[in-house]
Amino acid sequence: MNKKIGWIIGVIAFVALLGGASVLYNKYSAEVEKESLLTENSEQAVIEEEVSEETSAENENSEEAESQELVMAPDFTVYDADGNAVSLSDFIGKPTVVNFWASWCGPCQMEMPDFDEMYQELGEEVNFFMVNMTDGSRETVEAAKKFIEDSGYSFPIYFDTDLDAAMTYGVNSLPSTYFIDAEGHAIARGQGAIDAETLKYGIDMISGESGEE
Repeated sequence: MNKKIGWIIGVIAFVALLGGASVLYNKYSAEVEKESLLTENSEQAVIEEEVSEETSAENENSEEAESQELVMAPDFTVYDADGNAVSLSDFIGKPTVVNFWASWCGPCQMEMPDFDEMYQELGEEVNFFMVNMTDGSRETVEAAKKFIEDSGYSFPIYFDTDLDAAMTYGVNSLPSTYFIDAEGHAIARGQGAIDAETLKYGIDMISGESGEE
């Protein structure tokens, strides 16, 4: 019972984090500015020639407090193209991009070329967990596989045939993208189709490179 209660509390905290402070991108825009990708808890990097010791100390304390607020992304299980069960926790150790999609979803189709290009570029360093919303009626395993094959995409796809992932994350619109760091912390979320720049910036966030130029 205690374990179940703890799990429920963790999910609630996760939803609160991603539903409010950690929304990466709420609406697709070809001219998105990087500032809009920062989470509410993230500090804007301010470059000044002279920074007082007091300000530096305050920033360190703020960063320490922020790190303590990180929430673990809830685990879920889906199935690969061969029907093998795969869990999100299997991907801990590398930054992970979790994308919920369906073949009938127009915005999903819009962003997929960028996801595939990024996968080909960074697939060795970053996990791409492309979760198909397989409800068995509007979306089937066969339809999803055919779409990926016809489109020529190379990233691996996973099927949420038990709806475990969708229910765990409360996904009610597509596409939805979650950015999770190598330790399994939920860092940010993209709601709706995102462009290549937004995707790359989200990956930089979970790779510790968002402040680098």
